[in-house]
Amino acid sequence: MTSSVRLLFIAGSQRRASYNKRLAHLGANIAEANGIAATFADLGDYSMPIYDGDIEASEGPPENAAKLKHLMSLHTGIFIASPEYNSSIPALLKNTLDWVSRVREGDEIPNEVFKTRVFALGAASPGGMGGLRGLNTVRQVLELGLGALVLPEQFAVPRAANAFEENGHLKNKESQETLKALIQKLARAAHVLHG
Repeated sequence: MTSSVRLLFIAGSQRRASYNKRLAHLGANIAEANGIAATFADLGDYSMPIYDGDIEASEGPPENAAKLKHLMSLHTGIFIASPEYNSSIPALLKNTLDWVSRVREGDEIPNEVFKTRVFALGAASPGGMGGLRGLNTVRQVLELGLGALVLPEQFAVPRAANAFEENGHLKNKESQETLKALIQKLARAAHVLHG
């Protein structure tokens, strides 16, 4: 694998004690430990108003949408760890994706930053299913709405309140190995796409 592979890890939550932030951090640490360049991005650092076509028409997309899109463009693969809100995508993540999709530079094709990256999905939840139901909506937005390539495998951390060690690793070592395998697959797919 070449040094051109860079993975971005995003949590779809800005809550300080978010399980999905812990999952995204763990993913980034696993990537780095396996020689894959990785970055963690906190959506709390990219505050944006609720998407409004009138705001877009009068002011354009928010500066933070452009900043996050630029960060995405510096990476070849993106891992999103998303909470499940009422069996669906959290408003923060949906709003972020909506605004980033509105940022256009020069003559680029619509949603180019999504169509030219590989995505992988994960979730952590206090419930027994680990947030998997919500990932169906995240996948739909990315694949159908934005034209992204999303790996078929998904990773879930059920009963997340008791799933993490103090050092951030998962207590279940088999699950941690499954996460490592998904991250490695994401890196390989990003390498194939970008060469």
